[in-house]
Amino acid sequence: MKIAIIDDEPYSREEMKHLLGSYPWAEVVGEASSAEKGLEIILTKEPDVLFLDIEMPGMSGVDLAEALQNMKHKPEIVFATAYPDYALKAFRVEAVDYLLKPFEEDQLAQTMERLKSLVKVEPRENPSLGKLAVHDEDKIVFVRPEDILYIFREERETFICTKKKKYTCRMPIKELEAKLGTYPFFRVHKSYLVQLPFVEELIPWGSGVYQLKVHGADEAIPVSRNYVKELRERLEL
Repeated sequence: MKIAIIDDEPYSREEMKHLLGSYPWAEVVGEASSAEKGLEIILTKEPDVLFLDIEMPGMSGVDLAEALQNMKHKPEIVFATAYPDYALKAFRVEAVDYLLKPFEEDQLAQTMERLKSLVKVEPRENPSLGKLAVHDEDKIVFVRPEDILYIFREERETFICTKKKKYTCRMPIKELEAKLGTYPFFRVHKSYLVQLPFVEELIPWGSGVYQLKVHGADEAIPVSRNYVKELRERLEL
């Protein structure tokens, strides 16, 4: 996924580049400090996605978004701004999301999941190497990502759950989420990642709270309220 960042604040551009570095399937192909310079990047680099500020000298981000509406292959737009008052205008130009500064990692993760469903992500090179190193007592074994039902973090240890066995891994959830970015994993809770094809049931559990049942697992998995809407959309409910 090719991304361009258009923002007149250098610090904001650096922060967004740093956060996007957690997604191996996303590449920042250009950045600009104004909408006019951003238009040059759009025409030359042909990004799939724009992370676009609104209040900038000269042409605003909304003006640029409106100017792109007639493009044959227009990029998806995510407004990333300090101003909450432009949400309606963002809706009118069919923006994918509206992120407020300072950026929150959980909100960006949801945005990236939404983008991944809209933009075709090229598969990894060397797919034969796509295995995850995990610990099985005193051995290191290699698990195929497609065999993982879900992943969770408890205290300082990460657990990788397959149909056959539960393994441990030294990587934190956030790092695993980025590493497994080309597979259909979804963060349902700050401590849980599930592989969506294995989801069997979404069970109401109190006011706006749900639990998941995953095929091949006995445990019920908690779903945080913040992720329910996106999860329902991903599961096509």
